[in-house]
Amino acid sequence: MTPIRRLALLAPLAAVSLSGCGINSIPTAEEAAKAKWANVQADYQRRADLIPNLVATVKGFAKQEKDVLTTVTQARASANSVTLSPGDLTDPAKVAAFQNAQNNLTFATRQLQEAYPELKSNANFMALQSQLEGTENRVNISIKDYNEAVQKYNTTIRTFPDAIGAKIFYGSKPMVTYTATAPNAENAPKVDFN
Repeated sequence: MTPIRRLALLAPLAAVSLSGCGINSIPTAEEAAKAKWANVQADYQRRADLIPNLVATVKGFAKQEKDVLTTVTQARASANSVTLSPGDLTDPAKVAAFQNAQNNLTFATRQLQEAYPELKSNANFMALQSQLEGTENRVNISIKDYNEAVQKYNTTIRTFPDAIGAKIFYGSKPMVTYTATAPNAENAPKVDFN
């Protein structure tokens, strides 16, 4: 058998082997995780855009509550100053810094909601508060979807035969999931109107 015939017989075998080692599944899973991360960022941006309207409404009704409003404004500015690109998703320190900034904003908005129970009867405040609550729900769903996509990607790059393609062709690294880092994040906040 000539070398060309051997090569012709081995080419289909090589193609079949490569098709089973994650050549297409690795970038597909990685892009899915990055798309889910983009959704998380879009929901955080929606929240950042909504908060100034909420703060403006509250300021119109309660100018004496400057401390809480300042905390929210500073937390928003801090949350917007920390960015995380898809390339940073493998760096636990950068993901943690982003999460901390976002969690500080979440804590500040909770303080804002608790500080103004007397404004609950105002229709504008109620509408904005409802939108903020809806946005927080969107953020939570986006984070859940992102974590599921990261789990799928990380599983794909670590299991045979996809691990072969992940290491040889892509040099894939595990992505970092988004975790709650706020103090007592597992406990619901207590609402006290007294």
